[in-house]
Amino acid sequence: MSKKTIMLVCSAGMSTSMLVTKMQKAADEQGLETDIFAVSASDADNNLAAKNVDVLLLGPQVRFMKGQFEEKLADKGIPLDVIDMKDYGMMNGPNVLAQALKLIGE
Repeated sequence: MSKKTIMLVCSAGMSTSMLVTKMQKAADEQGLETDIFAVSASDADNNLAAKNVDVLLLGPQVRFMKGQFEEKLADKGIPLDVIDMKDYGMMNGPNVLAQALKLIGE
């Protein structure tokens, strides 16, 4: 499997960075090559332009932006979903990683 780039979007990027660490640990344990990072919603467009993103996950606190992101991603073919609130609250890195990989089709 080639390296997968997973972008998480939340309101400020702070709490989600803890989730990134747990997701990266889970990916390392599974021997997966990943680039997982979190950005604020206001910085998402810049990152989409600069990086080759495989999947985008929205934090539960910005789920209301899903429609906007669907429009932005429509021509890019990047899958999008909202992180399960329970997994986000529990900072369940393995589950959120599994969600991202499922969206990519891995």
